[in-house]
Amino acid sequence: MKCPHCLIAFHDQPQEVYLGKDVDGDWAISKATCPTCKKLILNLLSGNAVFSQLPPSTGFPFDSTCEKHRTGATEGASRPSCPSEVTPNLAGDYVEACTVLPDSAKAAAALGRRCLQNLLRDTVKVKPGNLSDEIQQVLDGGKLPSGLHESIDAIRNIGNFAAHPMKSTQTGMILDVEPGEAEWTLDVLEELFDFYFVRPSMIQKKRDAFNKKLQDAGKPLMK
Repeated sequence: MKCPHCLIAFHDQPQEVYLGKDVDGDWAISKATCPTCKKLILNLLSGNAVFSQLPPSTGFPFDSTCEKHRTGATEGASRPSCPSEVTPNLAGDYVEACTVLPDSAKAAAALGRRCLQNLLRDTVKVKPGNLSDEIQQVLDGGKLPSGLHESIDAIRNIGNFAAHPMKSTQTGMILDVEPGEAEWTLDVLEELFDFYFVRPSMIQKKRDAFNKKLQDAGKPLMK
């Protein structure tokens, strides 16, 4: 199964605890603990029950007709987890945007725009201005791969910044969004996280490992 909190897959047999029966049938709770993030995963189940030899207090297995009604995990955690290399302030906005996305695309888009602007200012070191101009500064820098270059440029078009300038000047505001705008912004953030945080970290780790070998061999280190 995959943890809905951190999205890491693991092998486990959830325990199903019988709750009781009403006019809709039998009810039980399925519970498991993610071995990675240590968070509890809860699901409310209903369906045609199949009793086992175990006492009801120990477990209550359900057959294939059971239905999952709700989860005790974050409903918005359907996107990739934020890489550990990302700074806490950016990670916080990204995770919150993913969390609220199923319930409010407007809130998710606002958090995503704010996260994007903070990334451009803090990591890329663009000159502070409105978000549209800051995106243009990054594009003019010519350091992004072509695919990512086009993706970040599309944020302005998908968000219809020309018709909604508040999205550019006050990124954290809850405003109407275009179809797919919030999802696209989060997609681009994931690409930027990989480009600015994950890849440099991987390269540095490889460089450090290679320099360790050179040092052990008494040779000059890689510059």
